[in-house]
Order: sequence, then structure tokens, then C-alpha cells
Amino acid sequence: MKYDLHSHSTASDGALSPNALIARAIAADVDVLAITDHDTLAAYREIDDSALGALTLIPGTELSTQWQKNNVHIVGLNVPLECTAFADAIASQQRSRIERATIIADKLAKKGFVDILPGVLEKAGKGSIGRPHFAQQLLEIGAVKSLDEAFKKYLGNGKIGDVKQIWPQLDEVVGWIRDAGGSAVLAHPDKYHLTRSKLHRLTDDFIAAGGEAIEVVSGKQDKVRTRELAKLSIEKNLLASCGSDFHQPGKFWAELGHHSPLPQECTPVWDRW
Repeated sequence: MKYDLHSHSTASDGALSPNALIARAIAADVDVLAITDHDTLAAYREIDDSALGALTLIPGTELSTQWQKNNVHIVGLNVPLECTAFADAIASQQRSRIERATIIADKLAKKGFVDILPGVLEKAGKGSIGRPHFAQQLLEIGAVKSLDEAFKKYLGNGKIGDVKQIWPQLDEVVGWIRDAGGSAVLAHPDKYHLTRSKLHRLTDDFIAAGGEAIEVVSGKQDKVRTRELAKLSIEKNLLASCGSDFHQPGKFWAELGHHSPLPQECTPVWDRW
């Protein structure tokens, strides 16, 4: 069985519609897929169930949180699509995204990029608005020559458009997932650039909040890092998850169903479902 439990569609910052994403997953021989768009479940309202075939779809989302001034993402798997309390939590995240977008636009205006928000909102459409939409707008107005340059200059970690403080605390978000009956997964721990001691503190706080699993594998990952994260999952008695973190075609390191294999010594998160 091939599991890909982390992917994105046009409901947030992905390039493919939910149905196109599903078609690509089927073509990649994925057996179990989770669409985990940022702070939304909107993708699941667009899916044509008749196109799933033998593919099993796991309802999921990737929620933004704050932990010790770090922006940390928590994937919720097997979350309910019809639950008032969880829907309210998602709605609060969307309000935070609009607030964050306004702050980013104000900061960019001070750099001379005035009235940028309407174009960003248009690009996001009905999707969950994020920094990639700002990058697209900066590219369109000629402020940068590439999306990568937009992040390097204005939107990446530590840059003027990197706004973290509006997100709820990690324990609150994990509680949303736990109370809704889902599985909380610490997403791509290698991307936070934490020291070993800080990563251990993060996982301890995550576990204390009710977190169950950690992404031992995220995309095409270095084997040494995979072994380190596998060791961490075993040491902390955390279940292990894996996914491509797919956003768009053409990124071989984050292609649907082509992530590194989950080490056999780990206990997969799906073993508890």
C-alpha cells in the first residue's frame, strides 16, 4: 500500500484542483491520499466521488500554529467534514489568514508596493490565502523576477512578509484535532530549522497537548535525516506519518507518491485507524 498523507490543491496554495490532484495520485499508484490544504477543508466539497476508483481518501488539513515564536504546522488526519466545533475552528483560521494578509500587504506597502491586496485576493479566489499568492502578485507587477526571489527578498522566514504572531498556540490547535476525533501529526519537522534540543522540546509539548504522530518522511528526504526522525518517533513513542507535501508538478522532491519510504521500524499512523 502506498500512502501519501500530505498534499495541497487549489483550495490553498497548490496548483491542481482537488479532482486533478486525485487523478495525479491515481496515476502515481497512490492507494491512500490525504489532501491537507492550509487551514481549510474546502477541497473536499469539490471532489467527484465517482472519480476515486480504488483510491482511499483521508479527510485532512494542515493547520498553522505558533510555538515559542516559531510557525509550526500540524496536520490533522481523519478529521470530520461535518462537525460544528471543528468547522468553527477552521473558520477562525481563515479569519486569521485574512488578518495576516492585510498585515503583509501593509508591510509591503512600506516597501513601495501599494494596493497589492486586491490582486492577491483575486489570485487566492475561494482558496485559503497565503504567501504564495503574494509571491504571484509581486511577480505579476514586476517587483521580482521569480517566485523564489519573492520569498528570498520579501516573504521567506525572517523577511518583512513573514508574519507569525496571529496564529493560535500549538496546544490549542492540537486540541481542536484531538477533540474532533482526528489524529494530530507534527508536519515536516525538518523544515523548522530547530536545534536538536529545541526539536525535542517541541515534540514534548506536542505530545503533552495530545499529539499522536510525526512526519518521519516529507518528500524526497535525506536518508540520514529520515533515520534521525525515525529514531525520534520511537524514542518519543510517536506514530509515524509520511507524505510528499505536493504543491505543483515539476518539483521532483515533492511529487505525489514519490516520497522516501517510511522506515520499517516505525509504527505507521494508519495502524491505529
